[in-house]
Amino acid sequence: MSLEKVDILILGAGWTSTFLIPLCKKQQISYAATSRDGREGTIPFVFDPESDDATQFSSLPDANTVLIVFPIRVSGGSERLVRHFQKTHAGTEARFVQLGSTGIWNNDPTARSDTKTDIGPVGSAMVWYDRHSEFDTTNPRANAETELLALSHNTPTTVLDLCGLWGGGRRVRNWVGRVAPTKEALKTKGNVHMIHGIDVARAILAVHAQFDKATGERWLLTDQRMYDWWDLASAWGSGGESSRGSDPTGPQAEWVRELMDEEGVRALPRSPEQIGRALDSREFWKTFGLSPVRARLED
Repeated sequence: MSLEKVDILILGAGWTSTFLIPLCKKQQISYAATSRDGREGTIPFVFDPESDDATQFSSLPDANTVLIVFPIRVSGGSERLVRHFQKTHAGTEARFVQLGSTGIWNNDPTARSDTKTDIGPVGSAMVWYDRHSEFDTTNPRANAETELLALSHNTPTTVLDLCGLWGGGRRVRNWVGRVAPTKEALKTKGNVHMIHGIDVARAILAVHAQFDKATGERWLLTDQRMYDWWDLASAWGSGGESSRGSDPTGPQAEWVRELMDEEGVRALPRSPEQIGRALDSREFWKTFGLSPVRARLED
């Protein structure tokens, strides 16, 4: 494995890399990637956030930007990763990007399946979260991100907190049956925020190219849209991709009609005031001069 310096080192090849690597190739940005088992030409690498042994970092190439894809949840882990890389790559002034989750602000309603309401009653006050909003300080990932950002006075660091991810094998149509298996579960579902893998890749490369705008900052990323689970469930049903182009299957459309009558909702999608809270990602796209190119959950 060549240790020639690369523009971007991807720590933790996976779903994100299936969009990022092709874009790097298209833009002639050199890269290397790691995985636990070294599959498909990646570098074998497993990060232990509690270990002070930096030996395996020596197998990594020098890089201008180090992208940390895997989550860090252990106190001291972020600082340890940066320190070990710098120790084994003397003279390399790498910048560090951590991918995180917008769940630190909104308790991750995309994946939640409990009965806590995601929506407020009709006419309730709307709550918007942006990157400056207070977040859950008991969340270990959020604290690891804060630790990384605290290093920015000496080492350029930034965090990209991502909402729900879709594209490739991740199809939102396939989630309706799991998100809304019963009418009672569907009733609790408010909005969902998504971002396509290609826009995640574009955001990463924008930060890589303009790191001076990013350093020391935590960013919130969505496709600048808010999707209503009732709207999606009514339009798609629970048939998933197999029902594309046909009438929705499953009971979800009927449940939505009943819920609309019960809750006084006259049309879909519900208004932000009815849903109750949402994420505002405008600042990232404005700062880096981009707009999402894959939105509205359309392939």
